[in-house]
Amino acid sequence: MKKSDKNSRSSKIRRIYRSGKDKILGGVCGGIGEYLSVDPVIIRLLWVIGILAWGSGILLYIIAWIIIPRNPRHKWTRY
Repeated sequence: MKKSDKNSRSSKIRRIYRSGKDKILGGVCGGIGEYLSVDPVIIRLLWVIGILAWGSGILLYIIAWIIIPRNPRHKWTRY
């Protein structure tokens, strides 16, 4: 494998971040929406359905909020 092949592969790795632009609470759904190229409203609706159907969605959201890092390219503001 050539060195240039290795560099081109590493530049294509996508990372998931919490969104600083499209956030309501912690930016988790906005970040997932950016990563999947989907409207964050759809992610939020699926998350609410998951909370109502299985009840563990709140805990999973908090865990995701802690684990997923902030997007360093977005300006972060506090509401």
